[in-house]
Amino acid sequence: MRLPGDNGRAPVTADDLEQAVRLAVDTLVAAPAANWDAKAGSLDWTCWETAEHLADDLFGYAVQLGLRTPPEDGYVPFRWEARRPGGPRNGVYADPGAGPAGLLRVLESCGSLLVAMVRTTPPHVRSWHTWGHADPEGFAAMGLVETLVHTHDLAGTLGVDWRPPSELCARALNRLFPDAPADAPPWPALLWATGRADLPGRPRPTEWRWHGDPRP
Repeated sequence: MRLPGDNGRAPVTADDLEQAVRLAVDTLVAAPAANWDAKAGSLDWTCWETAEHLADDLFGYAVQLGLRTPPEDGYVPFRWEARRPGGPRNGVYADPGAGPAGLLRVLESCGSLLVAMVRTTPPHVRSWHTWGHADPEGFAAMGLVETLVHTHDLAGTLGVDWRPPSELCARALNRLFPDAPADAPPWPALLWATGRADLPGRPRPTEWRWHGDPRP
């Protein structure tokens, strides 16, 4: 079930995102270095590629909020490209020579950029995303969901335990997935909403999206 009070739409904040990124980095830093070339959970990407993709997501959301006139019809035109067929199309890549520790520094740095942009962008600002013209809270929630679920993808393969705080999951659900089941615990409901887990009596979604447009 959702946490008491969260149906009143407690907003996702920059502090929520900062907490999630720090928890993710603190969790992943304990992973064995040898496992980063294995596939991340059910994804077709390696753990290294998935962490790079997460860093790239956080960077990409930050730059959408960085212009005096935010874009209304597309992403800021950085060069996004895959390093191999089927790999993630990123604008941000970590230096392999820096190892997993360097990769996690890239992740934390990109997360800090988005945190800073959410804190300093006026709430009336809207910027383009494939799934809706979002306000700063929306981009914080997107970054929060990306962090929570991709760390889940990584944790199983890397052999580390990942159980994010229920209140973060609940606020992310209430902002981006208003139609998610309210009778399920927040973390399983978020995994279900993003096609990563089953819930009793409900088929797992084969396609999913969030609602990025501002909510009351």
